[in-house]
Amino acid sequence: MILAVYMLIMLFMVAGIGIDLMRFERDRSALQYTLDRAVLAAADLEQTLDPTAVVEDYFAKSGYAEYLTGVYPKEGFGYRSVSATATADVATQFMHMTGVDSLSAGARGTAEERIGAIEISLVLDLSGSMNRNNRLNNLKVSAKQFVTTLLGGVDEHGASSISIIPYATQVNVGESLLSKFNVSEEHNYSHCVNFIAEQFKKADLLTTDALERTAHFDPFTYSETPISMPVCPVRPGTAILPLNNNLSELHAYIDSMTAQGNTSIDMGMKWGAVMLDPSIREPVNDLIDEGVIVEEFAGRPLAYNNGEVLKIIVLISDGENTDQYYLNPHLRTGDSDVWYNADANRYSTYHSEGNPNFYWPHRDDWEDHPYGDEEWGDAVRLTYPELLNRASLSYIANNMYGHTHSAPGRWFSAAYAKREASAKNQFTKQVCRATKDQGVIVYTIGLEAPRVGLKTLKDCASSDSHFFEVEGLDIADAFSAIATSIRKLRLTQ
Repeated sequence: MILAVYMLIMLFMVAGIGIDLMRFERDRSALQYTLDRAVLAAADLEQTLDPTAVVEDYFAKSGYAEYLTGVYPKEGFGYRSVSATATADVATQFMHMTGVDSLSAGARGTAEERIGAIEISLVLDLSGSMNRNNRLNNLKVSAKQFVTTLLGGVDEHGASSISIIPYATQVNVGESLLSKFNVSEEHNYSHCVNFIAEQFKKADLLTTDALERTAHFDPFTYSETPISMPVCPVRPGTAILPLNNNLSELHAYIDSMTAQGNTSIDMGMKWGAVMLDPSIREPVNDLIDEGVIVEEFAGRPLAYNNGEVLKIIVLISDGENTDQYYLNPHLRTGDSDVWYNADANRYSTYHSEGNPNFYWPHRDDWEDHPYGDEEWGDAVRLTYPELLNRASLSYIANNMYGHTHSAPGRWFSAAYAKREASAKNQFTKQVCRATKDQGVIVYTIGLEAPRVGLKTLKDCASSDSHFFEVEGLDIADAFSAIATSIRKLRLTQ
């Protein structure tokens, strides 16, 4: 009987110890669970509260405030790490009979979110159709939120850069950046280039590559001094903004954008790829010396596939590739047949078949000299770049070559050529493939785009899941999903 009682007491104690250990593990697990949730929330780069306060608030609301023993946040650009420790004494109900009055339940954990180095080309459609249905405004709001999410307002170490590449009929490279390349010098009124077919098969652009400057002319409108719609835009908010990490500057630039012109997705994508390619390090370093780019970006863009950087293109369009206009060679350089008298604001045009040879459009008459006399001074012969900077093709044709019924049409049709949309679709496909082959992740957004445009954008994206078809305010959801995806790719916990 004594042995039986002894065995019963032993069983009771073992069962009691088991109960105490189960209670301990329950409380320890709850404490660890609370700590894990707290540090994960505190480490989230999207939350703007003090990390220590976030952890303390989690413990307070869980009823464990007294158990929190320490919070240790670390923070810098692109990352936040939060560690915490907690200890709770769990009173024993049975083990105290053996002299153990309590068990110490400890919890510790660290959560970290790290974006790492990111180089982004934000390729934005500024064609005229973006003025419809509030598309441009919706794009601006979403694009600003996108850069805010990724940069978070602190880029002290230059870990991430965003280049903005607006495009319409052409891409305005900007005078400073374009001057670093081997570009022809017919004029300096605008700053675009014409790529040949082979250049769309590569993501790079060497500073030694011979580039033909896009002629500065307006094939679209009837306008004069100035031309209203040059194929290479010159209005504010159209030039490439290279490698920037300043939220205020990025927001201001996005706000300055206006829409006009045709759609050249191939040109936008080509320059988006170039702005991520290591071949432009020398131009970037030169722009750093000129104060255009901050010095933290020296040696950028980084090499492909080196594990240190994530390269991203976000390409947006509301349309499809349309015809691209090129000035024919005989009008690109040299003296024109047009004289201009600045004092009288009059044009005169020389015609070899005339008799006499100078046509005065304002009088619809012929003279043996350009318009000018002692009162009005002399006329000056304009070069073709000077003439085309002053007047659109339609204005020139109908005024300066209006001496016969057929002359305006003949002159206008001989002035320019077109690269058709079908060829531009192929160029888009080629440059997208070349860019993705370098490991660049391509996201595309079709904003109320037509069927052909949607297909072009979907083919360009890195996968079907990297393509978004949206309408109206849904563009904000697409940008948010892209930002979240980029961050998850570099998230460690």
